[in-house]
Amino acid sequence: MSDTTRASAPTASRAPSRLRLLPVAIFLGIAGLFAYGLTGDPQKLPSTLIGKPAPRLALAPLEGLAKDAIPVPGLAATDLTTGTVPTVVNFWASWCAPCIAEHPLLIELARQTGVRLVGINHKDNAANARRFLGRYGNPFALVGVDGDGRAGIEWGVYGMPETFVLDAKGAIVFKHVGQITAETLRRDLIPAIQRAAAHR
Repeated sequence: MSDTTRASAPTASRAPSRLRLLPVAIFLGIAGLFAYGLTGDPQKLPSTLIGKPAPRLALAPLEGLAKDAIPVPGLAATDLTTGTVPTVVNFWASWCAPCIAEHPLLIELARQTGVRLVGINHKDNAANARRFLGRYGNPFALVGVDGDGRAGIEWGVYGMPETFVLDAKGAIVFKHVGQITAETLRRDLIPAIQRAAAHR
């Protein structure tokens, strides 16, 4: 074996070993991003919709849902732009544990502020969604069904639940990611509704 051959052999053997480390490095990078997503503050996730009109979507009503024996309507494309008071839009699902925890606060929010609440039921089973509202109460004036998740994509939803405050003209003025708590209701949501009311 020549000196040239001997000199190049270690270099050639090092190249495949570096390639073997590439999947490990990619995995560690993805794991790091995932860990940051779990521990980071979800309220710091940016929303490009703040200050812009809410997506104009028509969503079918939740089948069989009634309030005081009157069917609860779905969401028409113009429903969010024709109000006289702010609207709170809440993405929820019966399979979502934080949705159960925050639900009494949505009922309290409607009672305290008189705001119009709109529910968007996300990727859920209709019977389970009806049972959820039957058990925990229905604070929603309208309930639209987002069966395939398309509305969630249009609204930039990261996960359940998420809540948006709109002014009377349908512009999004505030977004809350995750479960509403008594503190966030007092500190964030009610002031956002008050600001939205001032946009008239």
